[in-house]
This record gives sequence, C-alpha cells and structure tokens, in this order.
Amino acid sequence: MSDLDVERFVEEQVKVVREALGDERALIAVSGGVDSTVSAVITHRAIGDNLACVFIDDNFMRLGEPERVKEMLSSPPLSLPVRILRERERFMKALEGLSDAEEKRKAFRETFYQTLGDAARAEGCRFMVQGTIRADIEETAGGIKTQHNILEQIGIDPVERFGYKVVEPIKSLYKYQVREVARFLGAPQVASERQPFPGPGLSVRVVGEITEEKLQQEKLANDAVEAHFERYTPAQYFAAILSAEQEEAPEGLASAAAKSLRVDDSDVEVAYLKERGTGMMDGNRTYGRIATFKFRGGETLGYLELEAARAAIQSMEPGISRVLYHIAGRAEGKYRAAMRAVETRDFLTAEISKVPQGTLRAAADEILEKCSKVVGVYYDVTPKPPATVEYE
Repeated sequence: MSDLDVERFVEEQVKVVREALGDERALIAVSGGVDSTVSAVITHRAIGDNLACVFIDDNFMRLGEPERVKEMLSSPPLSLPVRILRERERFMKALEGLSDAEEKRKAFRETFYQTLGDAARAEGCRFMVQGTIRADIEETAGGIKTQHNILEQIGIDPVERFGYKVVEPIKSLYKYQVREVARFLGAPQVASERQPFPGPGLSVRVVGEITEEKLQQEKLANDAVEAHFERYTPAQYFAAILSAEQEEAPEGLASAAAKSLRVDDSDVEVAYLKERGTGMMDGNRTYGRIATFKFRGGETLGYLELEAARAAIQSMEPGISRVLYHIAGRAEGKYRAAMRAVETRDFLTAEISKVPQGTLRAAADEILEKCSKVVGVYYDVTPKPPATVEYE
C-alpha cells in the first residue's frame, strides 16, 4: 500500500510552483527519466507555456537518446516543448584529463549549470526547475558522492553562481514515490518505469579519465547490457568501462576466496584494477580498490558462492570498494567492461540482481563482439554498501 496521497501531492505542488513562479518563465533540463519528467509536467501544469524544456546533448547519453527523448516528451499525452542543446565539445573539454571521480562530478556540475545559465538567459528565465529527489540530498549531504543537482543544500547559491533561482517540486520524494506520481500524471511507461540514469550520464561509468574511444566502448557495452538484462526488470542495470591495467593484489586474497568456496587456491585468481571506484564505509564515501575475481574450477559459480567469495575478499581487505566476477574474455585489449544490476526500493541500499548465468554469458559475448578494445567482461557482485550503485 502506498504511503503517498498522489493526487493531493500533485495538487499541492502545482499550487506551490505557481505561487513561487507567478508570471515568470522557468527552464528545466529534461532527460527522459522519471524525475525530470514528473517535475516538468507538474511545472507545465502550473505555468503552461512559460516553461521551457531543454535536453542537453553532452556526449554522455546512450546511443540515439537525445532524439528518442525529445520525441517521447514532445508527443501526447505530455506534449512538452523540448529542444536539444548540442554541447558535446563543451563537456568533453571540461572533463578532459580528469580521473578522480569527485573532480569529474564537480566539473560536470559546473559545466551543466553554466550551460543551463546560458540557456536560461537566452529564454529569459530567472528560475530553474530541477528533478532533485530525497535520496540525492541525503547522499550529497552525507558525503557519499556529489549529486550534480544539489546546490543550495550544500551552500552553493545558484543566483550568485549561475544567475537563477532553483525550484524543486519533488525533493521530498523517494524514487518509488516519484514513479507513483508519474503513473498518476499519465506519463508513458518508457518514462515512468525507466531505470535511473545518472545526471552526469555515462561519464560516471567511464571509470577514470574519459577519452572519446573509451566513451564509445562504454556506449556499446551499455547498450548490450540493457538489451539482455531488461527482461528481468532490475531496479538499475548498466555497464561500466575501466582500464585493462591490473596490479597485484595482496597475498592471501585468492586464498581467502578459495577457502570460502572450499576449492584449491590454484582455482582462484584475484587481481586489482589500476583504477578505483566509489564505495561506502560507515556511511561515508570511500574511493577504494576494485578487485577482479576469476574462478578456474571449470564450473559456473552460483550466487550464494559468489556472495561468499565476495564477502571473504572484502572482509580481508575492507579498502576494496567492489568485487568483479570474470565472465568472459580474450587475450588482448585496452579496457575491461563491468556489468552491473541491482535490486532496491530507495537506492540508499541495494542488493545485486541474480541475473541468470546464461544471460550474463550472452551479454558478455555481445560486448566482446561489439567492443573491439575490451579484453574482459565481468559481473559486479557487490551490494550497496560497501559499493555505491554507480562506479563514480
């Protein structure tokens, strides 16, 4: 049973937005996701044609996404006025040379709001509408990771910095509640049920420094994972791309994993990746090691066994933010692809999805076929905590 009176919430927020904006024009950046879609529809009901909707093509969207989203939002029943801003070069330049996860998120946020500020001035808007939700605020305030849409809550004055005031119609809701509102508003299922997609897009799934080549490999890998995993309806599912470079893991990690599986040490291989990933420890953000785990025992490991091995590895080395289980690979390549799927209600905690092993292998094989620079494909078997859902 829902804990939200959806109809009352919509009525109240339409009134709140109308009172806040009056006769002013407002701008919203839409992504096709449920948060920005609900925020746009509520605001459109409140101020009508005084709302301008833009989709920022920052080069970090999935293949063909800008055009798909514009078509979906512009068509009935939503009929929102959407135009695409082509800003790929601007964003790639802003993130050029950055490898630290927080630095990348902060650079994205700065560029995102500068871009919106330019658009707002062009549209004559002094107000910005955002699809901030409760989990965004809690994660940023808690120091776990910087969400790109959190400003005033962490002391950034958007009027002083970017030239506009911010309105956040759904900041009191969790994701599952936002979906309830979307269904009530008549949003197409492709929007109301769409899996979450990070504001910085694929930039947080290209772990470490972003290059055009690495980003293109990520787009292809992500498409493969979405196509194979969609039927199982995880709360979120995607691929991340990392450098293929590995480092030697501490002595004893492979033995700990082997002991948990009751197999010989020679059946297990554990290594560190050079790049690091975001995790959580005692409620705070960590930037920890990523361990890869390969089983050579000639059989497929079940999820109980994978959890035992994962727990053994991270118990021995708490600084490991996530563990990746090897699915398929080849002799050479510049990158490694990590498949991720989780089950969660509020995204503050999450468990891994038990995607069938045959599907994992089929998705991995497609990634190897389409991504010529990928040497190995893995499944991320780390819950949240100690990992975050996204890699950065």
